[in-house]
Amino acid sequence: QEQVAESGGGLVQAGDSLRLSCTTSRREIRNYGMGWFRQPPGKERELVVVQTTGGTTYSAPSLEGRFTISRDNAKNTLYLQMTSLKPGDTAVYYCAATLRYYADIIDYTQVGAYDYWGQGTQVTVSS
Repeated sequence: QEQVAESGGGLVQAGDSLRLSCTTSRREIRNYGMGWFRQPPGKERELVVVQTTGGTTYSAPSLEGRFTISRDNAKNTLYLQMTSLKPGDTAVYYCAATLRYYADIIDYTQVGAYDYWGQGTQVTVSS
């Protein structure tokens, strides 16, 4: 069973930047379509940004380009670089991995597209 693990969450102030990391335990990240999702307090899990094995990326439009996904295959690590953080970004952030292939990047934006999920890491942005 694959295990996905996030790290890097914490308490920051509005306007700060923060980088989250994600690793996998069995298969290398290069083999997976990967995604970052988040779940704000009292709300459903929502898309942040996803990336295919080929490097195609799709971000939630509401983020206005503030968040960036990247991979370091040598370190088997996926990153989420978050900038200009706002209190509304407060959420538990989840990393997800899928071995399934979808022809359309939009299909990777669905929670149900992913086989493996991390436990989540809390990001709290104070005003």
